[in-house]
Amino acid sequence: MSKVLASLPVGEKVGIAFSGGLDTSVAVAWMREKGAVPCTYTADLGQYDETDIDSVPVRAKEYGAEISRLVDCKTSLVEEGLAAIACGAFHIRSGGKQYFNTTPLGRAVTGTLLVRAMLQDKVEIWGDGSTYKGNDIERFYRYGLLANPNLRIYKPWLDADFVRELGGRKEMSEWLVKHDFPYRDSVEKAYSTDANILGATHEAKDLENLDASIEIVNPIMGVKFWDSSVTIASEDVKIQFVQGRPVAINGKDFSDVVALMQEANAIGGRHGLGMADQIENRIIEAKSRGIYEAPGMALLFIAYERLLSAIHNEDTIANYHAEGRRLGRLLYEGRWLDPQALMLRESLQRWVASAVTGEVTIRLRRGDD
Repeated sequence: MSKVLASLPVGEKVGIAFSGGLDTSVAVAWMREKGAVPCTYTADLGQYDETDIDSVPVRAKEYGAEISRLVDCKTSLVEEGLAAIACGAFHIRSGGKQYFNTTPLGRAVTGTLLVRAMLQDKVEIWGDGSTYKGNDIERFYRYGLLANPNLRIYKPWLDADFVRELGGRKEMSEWLVKHDFPYRDSVEKAYSTDANILGATHEAKDLENLDASIEIVNPIMGVKFWDSSVTIASEDVKIQFVQGRPVAINGKDFSDVVALMQEANAIGGRHGLGMADQIENRIIEAKSRGIYEAPGMALLFIAYERLLSAIHNEDTIANYHAEGRRLGRLLYEGRWLDPQALMLRESLQRWVASAVTGEVTIRLRRGDD
């Protein structure tokens, strides 16, 4: 039996990764009308673009969700982010800047934890808002099956009936209004944003034009460091590591990794640290341009690599960079939990990260300066 369903499974429970946006709201309402039983699962990823995450499951009920759950993913996500730092698992680099794979890390956590939550509700069909043109269709498929080998996949955007009836934002908004569902008309941005506690990705629309500047983006985790009217004072920051893990910032110990990442984000963000303009090579080999924010990841990674370079010899550092880049690509492809990635992670964490203990003081100025 195929794992991927081409049409709506009428009469069955269908789990949906629900963000509260137009796409998933319409999908839930449409599936309910057509005879399926939609069940929504919202990941609390500490996303900086959602100020009221607790209200999202409530909104799902308004669109017809039979079950609506909020799943706290923040701790797991930060732990995976710290593992990526320890391994240097970042492969997209140019112009002296890099992308910290914050969206792929988010997908690894979302894809596994939401499907586990679905299992508790005996929901074994899963869908989301991803299309055939992006990376997420591959990522969610792999992580979902790892969490539940019996999982079946139903994606509205691969259903010809859904696409024919609701093929664009105009059609979706009109459908909601026609069927008396609440529709929160939002102001259209010049780009789309995907965010979690590790970072934010801004892409598509106007950003697909390579002559569009990074300056059209309004940062959600930091400041417009390129704007001379924004005052940014220099600041010294001390970061302590024990066996490759950050444990203290400015002398304050953090047993809670979520609080540590939030503090790192706040410090890095007020300087515009970790904001990069990069071009990706997607899993399907299409090119995609993104503007990325990751102030906390950048701050911790700069300190980590400074210590690493002071501790390890040349060949170890060379292997760290080579294997870290390879691991970063596997992470990007949705293979963060595959055996080939786990082999690299275990080696890098055991032989490289475990020796990285010490304290680094960094002076932050403007942007990555």
